[in-house]
Amino acid sequence: MKQVLVVEDCRTEQTMIVSILEKLGHQAHVAETAEKAMEWLATHQPPDLIVLDIVMPGANGFELCREVRANSLLKTVPIIFCSSKDQDFDRFWALRQGGNAYITKPFEPEDLIETINEYLPPLPQ
Repeated sequence: MKQVLVVEDCRTEQTMIVSILEKLGHQAHVAETAEKAMEWLATHQPPDLIVLDIVMPGANGFELCREVRANSLLKTVPIIFCSSKDQDFDRFWALRQGGNAYITKPFEPEDLIETINEYLPPLPQ
């Protein structure tokens, strides 16, 4: 079972993302802010994947992404940005900060599943 950290402040989005991850057989851990995510990351084994919002109270997803990439234990953890920011510049900037993929909200569940599977391939049944 792969471990995924979901950093999202919106409960509806949290529920949807966690539901998708659990359906795929992964274990989701939720942090509502970048600060809470860093606390979680400091006290747990690195996750296999991070799903990261950009606009949150406190530090934003870009700042968290930069902190993750600067940490030698976390720098290789794939990061999927999942944001309502839908401009090309947002996508460009997210990937430039170290994100591996970018999904715009609202998204179709299949789009998130496909992107997750790129980084956490499904286990053979």
